[in-house]
Amino acid sequence: MISMIMILNQKGEIMISRQYRDDVSRVAADSFRIQVIAAKEASSQPPIKRIENCSFLYTRHLNMYFVALTKSNVNPALVFEYLFQKIRVLKAYLGEDFDENSMRNNMTLIYELMDETMDFGYPQNCAVDVLRLYINLGNVKPQDEPEPQQLTKQITGAIDWRREGIRYKKNEVYIDVLESVNLLISSTGSILRSEVTGRVQMNTKLTGMPECKFGLNDKLVIEKETAPGRKKAGVEIDDCTFHRCVRLGKFDADRTITFIPPDGEFELMRYRVNDNVNLPFRLIPAVQEEGQTKCSINLKVIANFSEKLFATHVVIKVPVPKNTSKSKIKNSFGRAKYEPEQNAIMWRIKRFPGKAECMLTADLELVRTVRPKAWVRPPINVEFQVPMFTASGVHVRFLRVYDKAGYHTNRWVRYITKAGGYQIKI
Repeated sequence: MISMIMILNQKGEIMISRQYRDDVSRVAADSFRIQVIAAKEASSQPPIKRIENCSFLYTRHLNMYFVALTKSNVNPALVFEYLFQKIRVLKAYLGEDFDENSMRNNMTLIYELMDETMDFGYPQNCAVDVLRLYINLGNVKPQDEPEPQQLTKQITGAIDWRREGIRYKKNEVYIDVLESVNLLISSTGSILRSEVTGRVQMNTKLTGMPECKFGLNDKLVIEKETAPGRKKAGVEIDDCTFHRCVRLGKFDADRTITFIPPDGEFELMRYRVNDNVNLPFRLIPAVQEEGQTKCSINLKVIANFSEKLFATHVVIKVPVPKNTSKSKIKNSFGRAKYEPEQNAIMWRIKRFPGKAECMLTADLELVRTVRPKAWVRPPINVEFQVPMFTASGVHVRFLRVYDKAGYHTNRWVRYITKAGGYQIKI
């Protein structure tokens, strides 16, 4: 991770530096000063510079440079987020327009902030109200200082993502399970790749500091809860990542998703499912090339979801040879049109009912070429959106809200599945 953090002035002199690993030294600052600051590259070049096997990631505040040094393959977004958060913390303590003089007058405070916000090169907590609990030096400026009653009690760590005193007339929780289906089928009809990536988006409008318990039809949980001899279908959920409000210790112990939610919209979790994917659409293509001047394409599309549901914004991109001159297209419903700039027939269907079947037939006339080349057939691409359907089979089993007031909570759940890379080779 990050080996060293430096703060330099506009002359390239080190004002403050903190070394977290011993694979870089302060001598590297001279290289940065000569090749970036003296060369006046900071305003015209990307904020990442590779010098002598060391990566310099930097940003500016007024006439100062905040620089992170590393020799490892770090995530640049994480490093820049830390630098921005570092500047935000210093603004809270030193003022919005803190300068070189205010930095030099608060050296001890800044070194304490560096030690608390990073450990062995790994960013730690950068929340101002949490840092105040550990650092007694300095005072947070009034405009950024939360009221005393808004500081939550520190049990396993201060809850800085939600403030106290929130009140609503109606307590409601909106849950969106959003899935993206990725599929690749060979020209012989065998599945080469199929997976579903999903995320659970929530919008909470809850009074006070409630604790929520959230449950999906996770196979491991259902097997624990089901009595011996009885079978209940569950989904094998892989690669779960959570919002930081989720208590990971509880999830590791018994797969329970317990959390105190932020107020408003946030992403609770992401997941991936590889097995038993319910494909929303089945496509059966047939392509016949007749010499060098004719080609016919037949495509049958079958909706595999319930007849009570329907898909919207369905777009099927059927590739055709680049030397296509004329096309005669017949389709059962929707609109299909040959678009030369796309080298494809674009078939658009606003509303596709469940369990429905539709056909597209296209007779193409091709222009003879001087040097005939075999048509490299690109795959058929499909775009769609199916409300109230999950390709993975994941569904919300329960959401329980616990609060001292014991109020009633209205819960709303919505499912949406859309195409990711949904491709069928022809």
